[in-house]
Amino acid sequence: MKTLVIIAHPNITTSVMNKRWLEELKKYPDKYTIHELYKVYPNGAIDVEKEQKMVESHGQLIFQFPIHWFNCPPLLKKWLDDVLTYGWAYGSNGGDKLKNRKIALGVTAGIKKEDYTINGIYTYTLEQILVPFKTTFLYCSADYRSHFACYGKENAPGGNEEEENDFSTSEMEKSTQDYLNFIESM
Repeated sequence: MKTLVIIAHPNITTSVMNKRWLEELKKYPDKYTIHELYKVYPNGAIDVEKEQKMVESHGQLIFQFPIHWFNCPPLLKKWLDDVLTYGWAYGSNGGDKLKNRKIALGVTAGIKKEDYTINGIYTYTLEQILVPFKTTFLYCSADYRSHFACYGKENAPGGNEEEENDFSTSEMEKSTQDYLNFIESM
């Protein structure tokens, strides 16, 4: 079965790595179904039944998003709240649609990797920040496969955002290939 890649980026056109990952994934329509939440639901009104059927028709799930205030973008949080319902995703009344389904995260962090350490600026690792996702998927009896991350550079206040997030072509291509390898290894 194909992998469903749920992309939740509020402005994918201005993205660097999420956009590059998306471009690469689109080259393999036989392997990946790309589902861009912000494109499909610009008004935020999620069709729960449609989303649940889409999840059910795929073998594994990847949630791809930028870290947004040490969490996911708001539409992905809404998707999780709306779609992962009692009796479907969890619960004693047939809530087994995620049971043993492989699920992983593909995240971009606009912060240097060393800042996501106990001694870094934020005093928490990315693994610690992503614990709510792991806990959610384990609660739904899914086979949580962790995350793949691409770290960037934090913008200095008043700094040039475009300049700060300028990845070299080789860095972008390595991250893209590593991301695809991560998904394939699930």
